[in-house]
Amino acid sequence: HYLLGVGRADCTGPVAEIPLMGYAKAGQVAGGLLSRLYSRAFIVADAEDRSRVVFVSADIGMVSQKLRLEVLKRLRSKYGELYRQDNVILSGTHTHSGPGGYFQYTLLWISSKGLIRPSLEAIVSGIVKSIDTAHQNMRKGRILINRGTVENSQINRSPFSYLENPAAERSRYASDTDKEMVVLKMVDEQGQDLGLLSWFAVHPVSMNNSNHLVNGDNVGYASHLFEQEKNKGMLPGQGSFVAAFASSNLGDVSPNTRGPFCVNTGESCNNPQSTCPTGGATMCMAMGPGGDMFESTRIIGHNIYSKARELYEEASQEVTGALSTAHQWVNMSSVTVELNTTHTAKTCKPALGHSFAAGTIDGVGAFNFTQGSVEGDPFWDGIRDMLLGEPSNETKACHSPKPILFNTGEMSWPHPWHPDIVDVQIATIGSLAIIAVPGEFTTMSGRRLREAVHREFASHGRAEMDIVIAGLCNVYTHYITTYEEYQAQRYEAASTIYGPHTLAAYIQLYRGLARAIATNTVQDLPPGPEPPVFNIVNLTLVPALGVDRAPRNRTFGDVLQEVRPQYRVVHRPCSSFKYLSIHCLTLSFSLQTEHNFLTVERHNSSAASWQVVQNDASWDTRFYWTKGSLGGSNVTIEWHIPGGTEPGLYRIRYFGHYRRRASIFRVVTVPFQGTSSAFEVT
Repeated sequence: HYLLGVGRADCTGPVAEIPLMGYAKAGQVAGGLLSRLYSRAFIVADAEDRSRVVFVSADIGMVSQKLRLEVLKRLRSKYGELYRQDNVILSGTHTHSGPGGYFQYTLLWISSKGLIRPSLEAIVSGIVKSIDTAHQNMRKGRILINRGTVENSQINRSPFSYLENPAAERSRYASDTDKEMVVLKMVDEQGQDLGLLSWFAVHPVSMNNSNHLVNGDNVGYASHLFEQEKNKGMLPGQGSFVAAFASSNLGDVSPNTRGPFCVNTGESCNNPQSTCPTGGATMCMAMGPGGDMFESTRIIGHNIYSKARELYEEASQEVTGALSTAHQWVNMSSVTVELNTTHTAKTCKPALGHSFAAGTIDGVGAFNFTQGSVEGDPFWDGIRDMLLGEPSNETKACHSPKPILFNTGEMSWPHPWHPDIVDVQIATIGSLAIIAVPGEFTTMSGRRLREAVHREFASHGRAEMDIVIAGLCNVYTHYITTYEEYQAQRYEAASTIYGPHTLAAYIQLYRGLARAIATNTVQDLPPGPEPPVFNIVNLTLVPALGVDRAPRNRTFGDVLQEVRPQYRVVHRPCSSFKYLSIHCLTLSFSLQTEHNFLTVERHNSSAASWQVVQNDASWDTRFYWTKGSLGGSNVTIEWHIPGGTEPGLYRIRYFGHYRRRASIFRVVTVPFQGTSSAFEVT
């Protein structure tokens, strides 16, 4: 038996005017909410409670170093040495529809318009709160493991890079993506369901870069479905059962299963450069299985959920044995790699190649950059040299054949542009080893890493180990391709920031951690150089908050466009009405994560009262915020009425806040609400 605890907490943060993190598209800022973001925590302790492992999967793009260090600091002040850098794994689901603004390295700091304190605070406090909840709910229980294949939910978005891998290696695998899902089922002594923790490799990019609504994408929807099923009768985000769909080696894996097409002509652009005859690379986009991105998100999310549900119900193999954790900080810009008995190589100072700017078929870049660039471009290189300085010959040679666009490892104003110090970490729970990786491993990179770690355990008598990769953990270092994929220099390779031997370096490092665990010598591992903490100024390009004003003859919460009196549920119609509202950023921290923007309520005639049936965490409601003129703003709330909705009388309510000047020096935040007319669903 183990002691088990699970917890979930809101980590949504502001949902207006904050850049969304993932596509790095300049105009893609938040303008509302489709579903809330959550941090989901799982704590496992051995029966004597001598050692613990914490795994957190948060609905965010990735875990940043700033985020991790801040969480560890708060855990230390609460729990002393109980939760530490070696036994706490923080993983991001990699949704591309969550707020940015929580980074300390300059490249990501720039792409999310600076450090945005409300965003950072919401995520940090959400993660800590989910761990608190799990910590308070520890009880005796069991862990069961199962695995199975998820079909029709992924494609390899760089198949031409994958084909660079040796034919003999490729012939060992049935597919160019990892279709396997690993599921942990947690139950208490009485067999009561506690939680589900699963890993599956797919990019949460079913919502494309035209989206402005905050949400957890396909894996967030899978969590929602599983939790709604297990927490019967509860509103979304409520109930004790926690279901996490964590990221894995998703580097080259897209959920957009119809593949890449030229949006202007409709012809396929599945070629090594992902370009179209007219319009070039910017026209080449992959499509999901649905009629629009909302439907695609639901289809892929439902596929993932239904396989997880099947594996969860059928799980019978119990996980037993001791807990171990191993962690090191490593300077990834200068690791000496032993390639074989006679040859060594080195990793490089970080740099991004030209194809980084091309983006992918899930979200194309700008200008005329294409994937697969092994030559520089004199025009862009000239601009780079003027603005950022030319890369050194040493860095150019180290990264070859990558033509360097941003030599981030040699740029340190106002702070370093990319990390040098990176976490490597493994936690074992009995026969399960979780490899926490600081970025996006491609399919084949992940296979090589799992195999190498398994071999290392087996060589020390631990051949029974199950190996899973947890992606986007602890610090973000972009992509990790194989040496062969690196030669093709598509987007993932151009974003392999420590050069062609990055994967070999990680394999060497994780084998070292596995060896230490298997031989019980973790205490002899050198901790490595501590990561720096930069004193980031609160400089942000996000507009500052002013006071809010309603137009003449209007008050906050007035309905601007009413609902119709009646809606018939046939082909998922949608009730939608507008409110005069206010800037969502005005919420104070305490309100920001707990505050609910909307409810759908059904009239209970026997009790003569209104009962809440949906909140803003529901995937059937959409909350759109738009900035108005002269300090005002409007909100549109849509309820996409699902089939099977109970007929009756309904209304929609909106809960907002506005900022009012109380004195010259003091601005106060005032809550208000608005309510639609009642309408009938038939």
